[in-house]
Amino acid sequence: MPSFVEIRGIRKEFTLQDGSKNIVLKDINLEIQQGDFVSLIGHSGCGKSTLLNIVAGLEKPTQGQVRVDGQLIKRPFRDRMVVFQNYSLLPWLTAWENVALFVDKAMPQKSKNERREIIAAHLEMVGLKDAAHKKPAQLSGGMKQRVALARALAIQPKLLLLDEPFGALDALTRSSLQVELMRICDIYHITTIMVTHDVDEALLLSDQVVMLNNGPAATIGQVLDIPLEHPRSVEVRDSAKYHHLRQELMQFLHGQEQAKRLQV
Repeated sequence: MPSFVEIRGIRKEFTLQDGSKNIVLKDINLEIQQGDFVSLIGHSGCGKSTLLNIVAGLEKPTQGQVRVDGQLIKRPFRDRMVVFQNYSLLPWLTAWENVALFVDKAMPQKSKNERREIIAAHLEMVGLKDAAHKKPAQLSGGMKQRVALARALAIQPKLLLLDEPFGALDALTRSSLQVELMRICDIYHITTIMVTHDVDEALLLSDQVVMLNNGPAATIGQVLDIPLEHPRSVEVRDSAKYHHLRQELMQFLHGQEQAKRLQV
């Protein structure tokens, strides 16, 4: 049985002004099963976001291909929704209207009442029922990211792509949203790929953590399975198994940091 997401032989390079090639990624091969949550982690500049953008169809690989549910990815489409760190909300629209803009475009075949029910359900899902008619300027950073998450999930994508979605938030808000995302993914079994720099975030949320070697020409250095039971809670961080996995992940990252220093 084929994997839900198949990443085959991905290479990405850019041509610099002097005509030379900057190879960002090479020989990237990865398979993701339906319903799994996979985190991409590695030091800055290793191509995590570039790989996510290729899966989203926002960038084209120099070589290789990506398939989602058997379909070759050639361009962005609503079966893959991306949540960015900067929210990407339209400031003149309310939370409701920001979600409605996507739902109305993606689901024209549904009646107006059906679309309203979808919007209301997803704003309530992320705890924004009472803030639906507020504009982004009236919302905190955490609330804005909840709108972005509701907007992405309301389209009912096959694949959710998260590019450091909580990176700009304070620690308390970040922790709250991690728990919220974990709850949503456990209930709906949404296949998810997340870029993060946060080791504990990756371990708490993921079924697998994909560790990228340093760039340029980054490759996958190690894939770490996270055999922690679902549903999870933050208390899992107190377990011996969690600490063992964290140590293994940190050992890889420290090794990459040492290799980086030797190259200088």
